[in-house]
Amino acid sequence: MKRLRSLWFVALMAFLFIVSGCVQPETGGNSGSNTGEHPSGDLAPLEKKTTVIIAEDGAASGAGFYIAKEKGYFEDYNIEVKFAQFANSDDMLPALASGEVDIAGGVSTASFFNAIAQGIDVKIIADKGHNVEGKSYFSFVIGKDQQDEIKEYADFKGKRIAVSTKNGVDDYIFEQMIAHGGLTADDVEFVLMPDFGSMLGAVSNGSIDAALQIEPFITQGTEQGIHVRFGDTTDYAPEAQIAMVLGSPQFVRDKDVSVRFMAAYLKGVRDYNDAFIKGENKDEIITIMTKHTALKDPGLWEKVSVTGLDPNGHMYVDDIKNQYDTYKANGAIRGSVDLDKAIDTSLTDEAIEIIGTYEE
Repeated sequence: MKRLRSLWFVALMAFLFIVSGCVQPETGGNSGSNTGEHPSGDLAPLEKKTTVIIAEDGAASGAGFYIAKEKGYFEDYNIEVKFAQFANSDDMLPALASGEVDIAGGVSTASFFNAIAQGIDVKIIADKGHNVEGKSYFSFVIGKDQQDEIKEYADFKGKRIAVSTKNGVDDYIFEQMIAHGGLTADDVEFVLMPDFGSMLGAVSNGSIDAALQIEPFITQGTEQGIHVRFGDTTDYAPEAQIAMVLGSPQFVRDKDVSVRFMAAYLKGVRDYNDAFIKGENKDEIITIMTKHTALKDPGLWEKVSVTGLDPNGHMYVDDIKNQYDTYKANGAIRGSVDLDKAIDTSLTDEAIEIIGTYEE
C-alpha cells in the first residue's frame, strides 16, 4: 500500500509538470513585456514600415515630435514620420478628419470647436503645450515706461492691451487676467494684433501699453529694453491648456500604429523635460530644436521660458471645457460639441502602461 501511494504521488507530480508546461504566461497582447528583445526595449516594431503624416509648422511645442524623430524612437517601431505644413487650421482640420493627415497640433479657438460641431471629426489626444509655473512661455509684458503705473493686475485699468486672437486661447488668457485683477472687459482697451512680432514695435512706440506675448519675443524684447515681463500666466491661469495633439479618427482607431506612435512621442517629450527641467543632455536637445524650429540661436534657448510639455501626455481637460464654455458664453460657438467624445486620452493611457509613468 505504501508503495502504491508513492507511485500515485509521482504520477500526480508528473501530470502537474506537463500541464504547467502547456500554460503560457500572459503577455498582455502588444504590451512588449519582453524588454530588450526589440529596438524600443518594449513593443515589437510594426511588421511593415508605416508612414505617419504630422501637420507641424516648426512650433516649439512640437518638440516631442522632433526629438522622437531625431533620436530614432519612431524608427524603433518601424514608423516613418513626415511633416506637412498648412497655411491655416481651416485647411488643416478637414485634412486631419479625412485621414490625409494623421496628427496635428492645435489650439483652442471658437473656430476649432465650430468645426467639430459642424461634423469635422478630430480627436484631442495629448498635451502639446502648457505654462510652467513661474516660467510661462506665453505671458504679459508691459512697456518699460509703464513700470511706475502698472504694479498689480488691477492697474491694467484704462490700458491698451494687445492680444493676438479674439475667441481663442489668447483671448481666454486675457479674460482670466482681467478677472483676476477685478476688472471687466470695459475697463481695458482690447487691441487685436495677430502678429507677435508687431507687438514689439507697438510697445516700443507707445501705441499699446501691454501685450500678451510669446517666447522668444518675450526674451528678445526684454534684452532689447523694449518691455518687461509682468507677473506670470500661472498667477491667474495655473492650469491653462494652451495647445493639444490632435489625431484623425482613423489613426486613433489603428491601435497597432497609434499606441506605438504615442509611446515614441512621449519618449521624446521626456527627453525634452530631462533637458530643460533637469538639465540633462541639454546641448543635444537644443541642437534638435534649432534644427526644427525658427529659433536658431542656441544661446537664446538657454534664456527663454520653454513650452511646458507633460511627460505623461496628460492634459488639463477641465480647462479645455472651460475654454469651450467661455467661447459659448461669448456667442462665438454655433451648435454644440460633446467634449467627452472629442477628448480621447486612451492612447496616452495605453502608452503609459507600456513605457511606464515618468516621475518628476
